[in-house]
Amino acid sequence: MPEYFLIAEIKSFFNDGYVSLFSYSDFPERFFDLKKIYINLFGDMRTLTVEDVRDENDIFIKIMNFDAEEELKFLLGEKIYVNSENAVKLPDGKVFIHDLIGSRVFRNHTFFGYLNDYFQLTTNDVFAIEDTNGNEILVPVITDYIESFDSENKILTLKPGDFSFYDDED
Repeated sequence: MPEYFLIAEIKSFFNDGYVSLFSYSDFPERFFDLKKIYINLFGDMRTLTVEDVRDENDIFIKIMNFDAEEELKFLLGEKIYVNSENAVKLPDGKVFIHDLIGSRVFRNHTFFGYLNDYFQLTTNDVFAIEDTNGNEILVPVITDYIESFDSENKILTLKPGDFSFYDDED
């Protein structure tokens, strides 16, 4: 079964057949190379062909055979995916957020829990880790706390030490 990666959401449509996108990608230039996109319609991943892409302070794409507002209305709010072949290739040492989720987390050479979520905040990003007691622990994604990430084995290692973590209930 093919793997799909979320890159955008359709936020509005226009009479000329273009749709405006809300991008989830850190690489806006990626849209200009797209030939095919995938949208989950009626429970099935459908392949759509990209006819044109414009950048006018927002990314606009023209989907082939969709030329009028009435033809586009049902796509409003739909998420746009690419397959693994069209995923952005990251430089060495960089990983996608979806590669982090589900990772086993270790601290002081002991299993600590699982990484369940990732939040991008204005000050710094944060990992949400469910510890072995079922508590949610929020860990800032900064070098003071993170020792390493093994993407092949999905293992996040926190730096050893006696620093305190706070759950979301305090």
